[in-house]
Amino acid sequence: MDKIDQLKEQLVNSQKIVFFGGAGVSTESGIPDFRSSEGLYMQDSGTQVSAEEMISHTFYKRYPKEFFKYYFENLVFEEAEPNEAHIFLKDLEDEGKDVSIVTQNIDGLHQKAGSTTVHELHGSTLRNYCTQCGNRYEISELELDEEGIPRCPNDGAIVRPDIVLYEEGLDQSVIQAAVQDISEADMLMIAGTSLVVYPAAGLIHYFNGDHLVAINKSPIRIPDDALVFEDSISNVFSKI
Repeated sequence: MDKIDQLKEQLVNSQKIVFFGGAGVSTESGIPDFRSSEGLYMQDSGTQVSAEEMISHTFYKRYPKEFFKYYFENLVFEEAEPNEAHIFLKDLEDEGKDVSIVTQNIDGLHQKAGSTTVHELHGSTLRNYCTQCGNRYEISELELDEEGIPRCPNDGAIVRPDIVLYEEGLDQSVIQAAVQDISEADMLMIAGTSLVVYPAAGLIHYFNGDHLVAINKSPIRIPDDALVFEDSISNVFSKI
């Protein structure tokens, strides 16, 4: 039996399925992995700033103008559409499977595809909130000042994206919900991630089910009994 047939059989035999997805899920919708993007040369400091530093809490607080310029140019993709992976997962749900999604992505594409249960470990660019009054704004409602910084129309405070920046902790309620779903799953499908970013990568250790599947273009460290595809996610799903 080849791997695709094995995966088909495992899907048939699994009722509760958790899909753990990383940047590779979004790149197939034309969203670049920010880790491969260039940083920024800061004129005032005369130094090159890495992409990771650009989206850190410290940089956001110290250089809001540069932060938001980089953020809107490199992390916000309102026009992006769900790809084969997002649609496949929604189809599984429509067929009666109990599908939960744990995602490291911040683009909201799983919800756009119609998936019901999505645990967003790093938040979403589609949601924003005023840092002073707490009012919440959709991305289409943002009002930018002359420096390109989103401001609250009520009090003029910065409206920041509801995402987890470097140096900030993950939302523990999201973590707990993801852990519960993973621990109860029959199948855990890991896709588009190299499993090197913690604490997110550590979540797979809570899996106790029968079927562990990994789909990633480059090799990842995963238990020997996993069904592994070194391929694109859309290519694997299209064969199913």
